[in-house]
Amino acid sequence: MTEHGHLNRSAAFASISAATLLLGIKGWAAWSTGSTAMLGSLADTVLDLVASLATLLGVWIAAQPADDKHRFGHGKAEAIAALFQIVLICISALGIASRAVEQFLAGHRVEAAAQGIGVSVAAIVVTFALLAWQRHVIRKTGSLAITTDNVHYQSDLLLNLAVIAALALDQYAGLKGADPLFGLGIAAWLGWGAWGASKQVLEQLMDHEWPAEKKARFLQVLARYPDISGVHDLRTRTSGNKDFVQFHIWVDPKMTVRQAHRVMDDIEARIHAEFPDVEVLIHTDPDGLVDERGNAGKNVLPPIHVGTAE
Repeated sequence: MTEHGHLNRSAAFASISAATLLLGIKGWAAWSTGSTAMLGSLADTVLDLVASLATLLGVWIAAQPADDKHRFGHGKAEAIAALFQIVLICISALGIASRAVEQFLAGHRVEAAAQGIGVSVAAIVVTFALLAWQRHVIRKTGSLAITTDNVHYQSDLLLNLAVIAALALDQYAGLKGADPLFGLGIAAWLGWGAWGASKQVLEQLMDHEWPAEKKARFLQVLARYPDISGVHDLRTRTSGNKDFVQFHIWVDPKMTVRQAHRVMDDIEARIHAEFPDVEVLIHTDPDGLVDERGNAGKNVLPPIHVGTAE
């Protein structure tokens, strides 16, 4: 977990550095060209910097070990940081859209388009480098905050291409209104990206169950254990880059407490072999005992189970 925290922080620092560099060059380009699309790109970069600072804070808090007041750890700090980013993206999209409509109605034209195009090309190069490092970190850690930041910077690539197209069409093709229309399109793209990113964030904050495929793979591990006759009341959730699972198992009622404890230790070892970052809580019941109502009391082991039947 310490290595994961270090990687996540390195990705956050890289994001902050990239946003700071882009803020400087885009600020100059927006002032030089008067482009609405470039102004939208600048506003997005300002929010990138603020969001990256929030990401750094989120991954730093999430990496802290569990304590007496946070027994399940601090993983949800990542989801909160990601939610903050989404709010900022939405504010940015609304502001850019408003500016684009105003400039379109006023018949605004851009100036010094060459500088704006050059800056956008440089921004694309910097963003590509940042995305490559973020993807490496995400493969290693699965960080939600870094993933959300990565999605946002992916949209920056299209945003910068849109700025180049807007400036070229307005300045060189003479298409009046191209710049504000592209600015409006950028705003719509940002809003769509925020909507898509919000799903995973809200699922973590609301303790959504694991995806069906992941849960099925987990049950396959349990099904290979011969000393349990069933599993019920399975509950799963994810917080940051850590998974949590709890469930009841049915065992032979003639087992001693020591034997049942050994069974649980063996099950946890098998689980951690394939799900190394999961925290497991197991409750044993004598075979056939059901205290839960509804679906929680049903055996969820798949048919390949090699133990006794339910």
